[in-house]
Amino acid sequence: MRTSRALAVTVAAGAFIGLAAPSASAWDGSAITVSPTTTHRGGSVSVMVNAHECRTNGHVSSSAFPNTPLRWNGGVATANVKINHNAHIGSHNVTATCGGSSVTKDAALTVIHGGVRGGLGGSSSTGATPTDVAIGGSLVAAALAGGGVFWLRRRGEAKHGRA
Repeated sequence: MRTSRALAVTVAAGAFIGLAAPSASAWDGSAITVSPTTTHRGGSVSVMVNAHECRTNGHVSSSAFPNTPLRWNGGVATANVKINHNAHIGSHNVTATCGGSSVTKDAALTVIHGGVRGGLGGSSSTGATPTDVAIGGSLVAAALAGGGVFWLRRRGEAKHGRA
């Protein structure tokens, strides 16, 4: 009985993870990654495009930086770009054009005024919202309750000679 329950839980968890994970080969906005996502005018960022369409003749563009060719590097197309000195402050879309088609990731890059926040671990005056705290607290409470139920059931089984 325990083996079948454990197997059912394992299969359900595997199915959940499999359905929740994005497809690595999908040619959509999720294929574009910008690092760091926040920078200042004149700063540099790395743009990575995880799509086989970008093996040859691809480029990335944005209102924050000029068209830049992509280089295929070990399964990922990459480009190091320099942010324009006249880029407007705020969010910018990044577009990858490869194999005759284009895909845009909305608000992939944020240009800020001055330098990037740093020091003290990147802390800032803003932090977790009350909603974030409530969600985290409820997850911890659910984990504690689940662990307590599991422990009490195991303890009860041990008293009755079921190990």
